[in-house]
Amino acid sequence: MTTKAYEEYLRDCPAVALLSTISNRWVSLAVCTLGSHGDAMRYNHISREIPGVSQKMLTQTLRMLERDGMVRRTVTPSVPVRVDYELTPLGQGLYGLLSQVRDWAAEKTGEVDEARARYDAGV
Repeated sequence: MTTKAYEEYLRDCPAVALLSTISNRWVSLAVCTLGSHGDAMRYNHISREIPGVSQKMLTQTLRMLERDGMVRRTVTPSVPVRVDYELTPLGQGLYGLLSQVRDWAAEKTGEVDEARARYDAGV
């Protein structure tokens, strides 16, 4: 495969586009937040669980996950209106993978810090 053909393949590949979406910081944090609670969550609860996420970014992230079939949004007509978010089976599958990556990162943070220190010291 030529370099040009490969670059065109990557640009148009649906799997590459999906990987780009799920590797987004806010996507992974939202999926892990929803997955670790197991139940449906309200927007404000999700927002409190994800430090640093803006209202706009969380709204965009949840909409994108809903569009991709990973999050179910349920509106309950009441006063005030109640909106709940939960992972679909597709989202639960992604949570299983992301939680493994999260656990690996927590376990390996010390080793990565040591490697960075060695690299920065020029060793």
